[in-house]
Amino acid sequence: MHDDFDRCFRAVQAKDARFDGWFVTAVLTTGIYCRPSCPVRPPHAQNMRFYPTAAAAQKAGFRACKRCRPDASPGSPEWNMRGDVVARAMRLIADGTVDREGVTGLAARLGYTTRQLERLLQAEVGANPLALARAQRSQTARVLIETTELPFSDVAFAAGFSSIRQFNDTIRAVCDMTPTALRQRARTRIGSDGEGNAGALSLRLPVRTPFAYEGLFGHLAASMVPGVEEVRDDAYRRTLRLPNGYGIVSLTPAADHVRCSVMLDDFRDLTTAIARCRRLLDLDADPEAVVDALCTDSDLSAVVAKAPGQRIPRTVDEHELAVRVVLGQQVSVKAARTHAGRLATAYGHPVTDVDGGLTHVFPAIEHLAEIDPAHLAFPKARQRSLTTLIRALADGDVVLDAGCDWDTAREQLLALPGIGPWTAELIAMRGLGDPDAFPVTDLGVRLAAEQLGLPSDPRTLTEYSTRWRPWRSYATQHLWTTLDHAVNDWPPKEK
Repeated sequence: MHDDFDRCFRAVQAKDARFDGWFVTAVLTTGIYCRPSCPVRPPHAQNMRFYPTAAAAQKAGFRACKRCRPDASPGSPEWNMRGDVVARAMRLIADGTVDREGVTGLAARLGYTTRQLERLLQAEVGANPLALARAQRSQTARVLIETTELPFSDVAFAAGFSSIRQFNDTIRAVCDMTPTALRQRARTRIGSDGEGNAGALSLRLPVRTPFAYEGLFGHLAASMVPGVEEVRDDAYRRTLRLPNGYGIVSLTPAADHVRCSVMLDDFRDLTTAIARCRRLLDLDADPEAVVDALCTDSDLSAVVAKAPGQRIPRTVDEHELAVRVVLGQQVSVKAARTHAGRLATAYGHPVTDVDGGLTHVFPAIEHLAEIDPAHLAFPKARQRSLTTLIRALADGDVVLDAGCDWDTAREQLLALPGIGPWTAELIAMRGLGDPDAFPVTDLGVRLAAEQLGLPSDPRTLTEYSTRWRPWRSYATQHLWTTLDHAVNDWPPKEK
């Protein structure tokens, strides 16, 4: 979009927050870049340049606006809508892959050479992987500076900087302020993002409106795994398994943001934890595009108009989601929760939750490799499906992660015994974030379609659904909202 000057200029003139994250506006006369919705009076058109990412603007020598904080805007929905290599790379970078594995590791995951990947990213997003990771590190550092009392040496280490000098130089270049000045400014600013202490921090996760969070949080609450997830004080809480340790996150929805409180064993995991929470809640979606597309269908438009801004209830761990989907084959939501809870208790890492009742992290695939059939109280055929999936994930025969190819993942899943289209599509939708996944044989989808007078036969409904492309995952979510089911209740009803 940044290549369309007229469209970007109109968005800036209108201060349209819907375009925050799609591009940034750089001002030649001030050397500052802003969100499209920045409240400052727009400059003359000849003094404006548009860049696809904050990293690209920083690379061109611009620094972030202190008023609108463009580096803290919602992520671009473009990287969630697409399945090409650039989008896959952007999702992996957001998950912290460059900091953990370097550019070489990122390229290897995508099946490209380092030089090929750098050339692709430079051409499309205006920055190479290191520059994109640097921009992400600066944002993580800014969050820690403003919301905690951590010493700056710890902030630098946690954000991924290799030295204090590199940390100081980057913060000055990006924010035009020293770390000390940033912290002092945050202390005096009304409505500061959080209240820091040595073990936890609180921040706002920005979201594009409209934001119909009831179906999203209701779905997560209805399928909670005992000990791994809970609802407490109108917040959805769960444990996290992260690269350097474990964490507990509490997420409370509001009209235009989600309040996030996170406890981490190691602050180096902050960037990854935030990225996974945003992924879990589908916060970088483009609701306006979904609403505009689905409302063209007269049979679905009333449902969409009743609750626009649906999000897909996703996951913090693609392997966990895949295991839970297989556990849920042909059983009730309650039974699937029971099965998953048994595995978590038997194989998950125990955690201490001083603020609630969480007890375990959902087990990693390698911890399920030698699973005891005594913990699988369901038919032998489904036991074989589950153990085969676990083995395939552990061996790398099936790749499910933030940067995997959606179509390849489907093919790998469907090659496994006991994995059919419903399972593969639900994993693609909720695990991988494919916006066009469509579990047509899902009972809820078929019941909702029948209630709306749509075809309920899978083949006919699949043909009909082509008018919803490329947003069939969101059409599925809208169909689910028509059901009298616990997935639509938030806060959950008392039992």
